[in-house]
Amino acid sequence: MTDAEEAKTNTNSSHKLDDKRTGICLIKPEYIIEGSVRSSTNDNLKENDKDKIDKGDCVDNEPEKKRLKENYRKNKPRGQNKGRKLPFKTLREHNLCPWIANLTVDEARENNECPNDACVFIHERVKYLEIKPDDIGTECHIFKSTGKCQRGASCRFGSQHITKDGFNIIDKEKYEIYKNISPRVKNKISKEIVEQLKKYRYNFTKAEKIGSKYNWKPNKMFDKSREIQNLTEMEDSEKKVGPIMDTEEIKLRVKERRRIDWKDKVMLAPLTTVGNLPFRRICKEYGADITCGEMAMAPRLLKGMREEWALVKRHECEDIFGVQITGNNPGVLTRCAQLLNDEIEVDFLDLNLACPIDLVYKQGAGCGMLNRPYILESVVQSCNEVLDIPLTVKTRTAVYVDVPIAHTLMPKFKQWGVSMINIHGRSREQRYTKLANWDYIELCAKEAEPVPVYGTGDILSYDDYARMRTTYPTVHGVSIGRGALIKPWIFQEIKEQRLIDVSSSERFEMLKKYTNYGLEHWGSDTRGVENTRRFMLEWISFLYRYVPVGILKNPPQRMNNRPPYYKGRDELETLMASPNCADWVKLSEMLLGKVPDGFNFLPKHKANAWN
Repeated sequence: MTDAEEAKTNTNSSHKLDDKRTGICLIKPEYIIEGSVRSSTNDNLKENDKDKIDKGDCVDNEPEKKRLKENYRKNKPRGQNKGRKLPFKTLREHNLCPWIANLTVDEARENNECPNDACVFIHERVKYLEIKPDDIGTECHIFKSTGKCQRGASCRFGSQHITKDGFNIIDKEKYEIYKNISPRVKNKISKEIVEQLKKYRYNFTKAEKIGSKYNWKPNKMFDKSREIQNLTEMEDSEKKVGPIMDTEEIKLRVKERRRIDWKDKVMLAPLTTVGNLPFRRICKEYGADITCGEMAMAPRLLKGMREEWALVKRHECEDIFGVQITGNNPGVLTRCAQLLNDEIEVDFLDLNLACPIDLVYKQGAGCGMLNRPYILESVVQSCNEVLDIPLTVKTRTAVYVDVPIAHTLMPKFKQWGVSMINIHGRSREQRYTKLANWDYIELCAKEAEPVPVYGTGDILSYDDYARMRTTYPTVHGVSIGRGALIKPWIFQEIKEQRLIDVSSSERFEMLKKYTNYGLEHWGSDTRGVENTRRFMLEWISFLYRYVPVGILKNPPQRMNNRPPYYKGRDELETLMASPNCADWVKLSEMLLGKVPDGFNFLPKHKANAWN
């Protein structure tokens, strides 16, 4: 029996009684809601049960079963939550032009004309004020903290800083102090870089040189970039007269690059959609050591798409911050690595080899890269060569549950110069249906030594963290994903080595703080408010799973256990524990006002909706 097979067997045998998605989280009897049963209507069924009904598996009548099966075959939705759409979209023609919105009375006298002739926003201030939605609150967090609200007349908290005529008011003394402080949010891409990327004029000299070394196929999109490279080399050769400096010939060795002490750190795992900048700020305040941005698609970054570049923004509180990218092409990934290395402030670059989403996997990216060993080698080596910062990888155990391959990649990653390896202890095939295989993570850590390995999976309390660190000493640190979404104070628990019972009022204050961070990040106009609401609801779709310590029969709560219906110790705690999406919307309305007409919400990770 191989080491990998033995690790797999040990884990399966040690957890065979617990490894069930239907595991029960025991609640004190006085908090259980008696007589509450899960509804059998289609709206509350799991997707698998819905499929059974749609396919006719639960029907005895053969003609009806045949009809249902045929109907299901024709209308079967493709992909996860195929019908999912944005909760609310503001029409441009209903919004005030940003150029007009931000003007003060004095600025309006000098120049109140929008420089964009093709602008489709409203330019008549009075007309906009007639259709502007009612304010949500009387105090603007951004104006209070900086002295100037960038959304001006369109701010939904604007009564504090908007005149009756709709002009913006500035607290000049406070704003002067704010302007002299270094930007709190970094990594904003400049217009010049966007323009160069969109016209394929960015100079990818370093990446192209590495490409010739690894024999990439030329990409026609970057022909202009190669022209710039050739011109630059010609100009440099003309300028170089005299002795050649060592720095021009000697490349930066891996050992001389910026280094990170990975030992015994607790990392917030990169989380698509929910791992945004406001959420990372919350986790940093609770004690997360390392943060990493959401997975960004390398081709979209190279096209200068601002919505993708928003994923690499960094707050000043993130002292050790990484950016995660994914792609399926060595040339694209290496150019992207050079671009990020040269243009933004980042401490490490993470290569995603773990994303299980079909759209990513079928393109050969994410988990799909594990099936392409030669491409993987070219990607890791070339990216590592172009970077001045550490390169890390995030991987799963394998694509298929019965063929673990991560342990065979560990010596290769070490050889290719990877600085840290983060292993999610499940295969792509498993998703979240089984417990993470920490025995296998330990095996991988031994194979990778001395390269540090982080483990990911099923950490929901200090007890879980302590057990993993004691049982698996070779693992250097822990990366927490779902556990941080369910209870962000898990970082504080780990630092203080205790279980914390967080009250409903404290959790609501946390949501209020997230609201302010969201308005800072996405804006305080209608669009920014609804973006903040959308991402808050996505987070609450995890947050409601937290069961307060005070009502648990046998704390701590385990990741794979689910409680019966229960009531909280107060009304707010009961509301926060509700699995009903309509109750999540109520929570958002307590902070962001009523949802607009036409609002709908389908959580990304939960099959129930609000409309």
